[in-house]
Amino acid sequence: MTQQKTTSFDIAYKAGVSQSTVSRALSGSPLVGKETRIKIQAIAKELNYKVDKNASNLRSQKTKTLAVLLFDEAGTDNTMINPFFLTMIGSITQAAAAYQYDVLLSFQQLSDDWYADYEESHRADGVICLGYGDYLTYNEKAHDLIHSNAHFVTWGPVIAGQESCFVGCDNTSSAAQAVDHLFHSGREKVAFIGGADEHCPEFYQRYQGYKTAFSNSKKTLNPRLHVNAQNSEQSGFQAVQSLILTQESFDALFCASDLIAIGAIKALREHNIAIPREVAVIGFDDIPSASYVSPALTTIRQNTVDAGRILVEKILQSIHGEQPESEFLPAQLIIRKSCGTI
Repeated sequence: MTQQKTTSFDIAYKAGVSQSTVSRALSGSPLVGKETRIKIQAIAKELNYKVDKNASNLRSQKTKTLAVLLFDEAGTDNTMINPFFLTMIGSITQAAAAYQYDVLLSFQQLSDDWYADYEESHRADGVICLGYGDYLTYNEKAHDLIHSNAHFVTWGPVIAGQESCFVGCDNTSSAAQAVDHLFHSGREKVAFIGGADEHCPEFYQRYQGYKTAFSNSKKTLNPRLHVNAQNSEQSGFQAVQSLILTQESFDALFCASDLIAIGAIKALREHNIAIPREVAVIGFDDIPSASYVSPALTTIRQNTVDAGRILVEKILQSIHGEQPESEFLPAQLIIRKSCGTI
């Protein structure tokens, strides 16, 4: 005698919920609470219930796939993926899997119309953007996506009045904390290495935090100790080389990213400037290599595990018809040998 196949109604009866709640829970909908979802998944496993993903996707017109689009910072001819984003991909993939979604990875620059290339073509139900390039140009694209009813969220700066959903770090407070630490360590002449304009608002927010620390401590900020740099080791190296050549006096560097800081350390060492005895260095991001450079880099750690989970939760909210709100995450100062006392 053939055993009758378990249905979602059987699971609903045993769980004491509606069949639609079971369907939502097994499809990864954020509309179902975590406790209920776990309970339903456990009952489904106990009853050996298997979701026919192909049939379910055909009925719902969903792909059960999220597109994760990286910004290629060096351009497609000489690809350079920011190592900070590489650490986030794992947590995004893990969080997506918990909701039974697959992840499609690509570069933002390979598409002119993300809505057409991913949602309209049924390759993905929504898009997570890691990075953005020029913020002003990106906002124009985001505006078009909103009017196409696209589902997307972005890791980047959280700014009042944004049209789309961003998840990012509390850049300003974190930067102020880092510079305060330098002051408490006995440093007086702290330079800022990184851009500070509307094209890269994350760096600009970090620069604002740098200025806030000076204001709070009643110390005098020397504008000549701000040197622009893009997010690369080479740019950080060149920026600090140029700062050294100006013969301006400085005893610490606060760098807008770890990549910039690693380049800065190389420039200091080439000029036989002792780190941290003569100049302390702090970066931002806590990329994997930060703890392995010599001396190990003091930095601001952004929580990539929480970031990946929250990005997935917010894109699923959008896919299921909700309006996700932007959110910024706290960060942590990680003290290592590049930032000793005088």
